Amino acid sequence: MVFLIFLLVFIVLSLLIMILFADEIRAARERDPAARGAWEILLLYPHLHAIVVYRLGHFLWLRKVPLLPRLLSQTARFCTGIEIHPGATIGRGFFIDHGMGVVIGETAIIGDNVTLFQGVTLGGTGKETGKRHPTLGDNIVIGAGAKVLGNISVGNNSYVGANAVVIKDVPANSTIVGVPGRTTRQEGKKIDLLMDHVHVTDPLTDKLRELHKRIQDLEEKLNK
Repeated sequence: MVFLIFLLVFIVLSLLIMILFADEIRAARERDPAARGAWEILLLYPHLHAIVVYRLGHFLWLRKVPLLPRLLSQTARFCTGIEIHPGATIGRGFFIDHGMGVVIGETAIIGDNVTLFQGVTLGGTGKETGKRHPTLGDNIVIGAGAKVLGNISVGNNSYVGANAVVIKDVPANSTIVGVPGRTTRQEGKKIDLLMDHVHVTDPLTDKLRELHKRIQDLEEKLNK
C-alpha cells in the first residue's frame, strides 16, 4: 500500500514537472544528442533537477523567506554540482550541458533559450554590492569553462567560447574567445545554436598567422 502511494505521488509529481518545465525538457532534447526522451531527462539530467529546485527557491526568495531558499540551492549544489543562487533571474528554455562546476551569482540575469556548458561561472569581480553579476540576453551559448564576470551584459544571439574570460560588455550577434575575451565575429545576425565549438576563430591567432606569412614572404624576397 505504501509503495503504491509512493508510486502515485511520484507519477503525479513527474507529470507536473513535465508540464511546468516543458521548455527546459525541450531544450535538452534539442541541444543534447545524447538525450533519448523526456523520462530520461526527468530522471537523469542534473540541469533539470537544479532548475526545478532553483524555481522553488526563487519563489521563496522573492517572498523574503529566510534561510530556506539558500538551503535549497546548497542542497541542489551538493546533489548536482550546479550552484544557482535563488536571487538570480533565469528565463525559459534554460539548459546546462553536463553542469558540473557551474556557478550563477545572486544578481545574474539570464534570458530565454540560454545554454551553459560545464565549468561556466557567471560571477562578480570583488566585494561590490548591488548589481554585480552579468546579464545575458536571449539565445546565448557559453562554452565550457568560460567566465563572465561583473555587472556586464552579453547581447542576444552571442557565443562565448570555451575558457574565455569576459569582463566587458558584448554586443549582440557576437562570438567572443580568449583571455581576455576578444570579438572574433559580429555579423549582425542570429548565430546557429547547434553549438559548433570547432570552427570558432581567434582574431589574435589569425593576426599571428598573417604576420608569420608576411615574414616568410619577406625572407623569400631577401633570399632572391
